[in-house]
Amino acid sequence: MPIADLKKTVTKSPIWKSVFRHDYKDTPRNRYLQVLSNVWLHLHPTKVSRHAVELRYTWGMGGISFFIFLVLTVTGVVLMFYYRPTDQYAYYDMKYLMNDVPFGAFIRNMHRWSAHAMVITVWLHMLRVFMTGSYKPPREFNWVIGVILLVLTLLLSFTGYMLPWDQLAMWAVTVGTNMARATPLLGHEGPLGPQIGMRPDNDIRFLLLGGTQVGPPALLRFYVLHCVFLPVAAGLLMIVHFWRIRKDGGISGPTGKL
Repeated sequence: MPIADLKKTVTKSPIWKSVFRHDYKDTPRNRYLQVLSNVWLHLHPTKVSRHAVELRYTWGMGGISFFIFLVLTVTGVVLMFYYRPTDQYAYYDMKYLMNDVPFGAFIRNMHRWSAHAMVITVWLHMLRVFMTGSYKPPREFNWVIGVILLVLTLLLSFTGYMLPWDQLAMWAVTVGTNMARATPLLGHEGPLGPQIGMRPDNDIRFLLLGGTQVGPPALLRFYVLHCVFLPVAAGLLMIVHFWRIRKDGGISGPTGKL
């Protein structure tokens, strides 16, 4: 197939149109649309549909999830001042925070229970979106973003579980990462893994733990993932998620409504 025909086929597909809503020819209308399509210049909607504020339809789970994420960010930053991600200090820093730091137990418990609450609210949000058909065109691209955010939420919960560095955290992460050994292609016990050279010292579990056993390298890696990479990725995707809601006409409505 000629390149020109292939380009035309791709740009006319529903997936392409879901992501890119207009071309980039230098016309007054496109200059206007480029401003409206910019996440920083046009994040908030100019109008909100009546059904979008009905609690019995939306459940408010999306907004509640974002609010909990902000709570987790603030409390997490506070906890970082009192925590050192090393095997010598991690457990004792957690105990110091719980017993000696003013309001330390309150901050830690707020962070912990907010993390549990966010997992629940994100699942309920995804359930509401699925049951109301809000994943259908033109919102299929935003559904994919939402699924990725769900995975990041679970990964944030999993990586944070290890940071207290107690027996519960140690064995929970041991069980969780042992599952990675059976990952297709990437695990040394998974389908096709041994055939392509996967071993206990080079598979995906080794990459997660920084070794063959749960130890200090794993604690440091989980700390960096939990405090830097996963929150930044989730924050950026949330921006795109909110922006796509605006560009797709706001929150999808009941049958017969946008």
